[in-house]
Amino acid sequence: MRKIITALTGTVSGVVLLFSYHTSTSGPASLADPVVSSGGTSTSAGSTSSSGSTSSSGSPSSSGSGTYTGDVASTRWGPVQVRINVANGTISAVDVLQYPQGNSRDAQINSYALPILTKATVGSSTAQIDHVSGATVTSGGYVASLQSALDQAQL
Repeated sequence: MRKIITALTGTVSGVVLLFSYHTSTSGPASLADPVVSSGGTSTSAGSTSSSGSTSSSGSPSSSGSGTYTGDVASTRWGPVQVRINVANGTISAVDVLQYPQGNSRDAQINSYALPILTKATVGSSTAQIDHVSGATVTSGGYVASLQSALDQAQL
């Protein structure tokens, strides 16, 4: 009888703990964090556009210079969009215009992943960069938007 009571108490405790566990999608929305930028100025995340349209403020020229905005890549955790500055056929700066920030876990992941991704991109002319461990979804969206911008730049 004692073993049954112990087993039942352990099972009830385990179920209570399981249902009280808060996942990363149940946290409060984070405040607008600064957009990750390399080689340019930061803008606030609240100023991002959600139109999903592709635009470029420069056109391909013989020198391969200009600013190109990639398509919005819809990911499981939210949209990702990048804008690149191209000088002499290589990427000189990357601005991350949109990225997942629906909860505190997203903010934590992206605060370390996006600088790694932008650093890997600057100086290259390709979207063949490594994904960041722990930020696979954001990395995939980043690469997809980056490839769209590179296509516009004809790199």
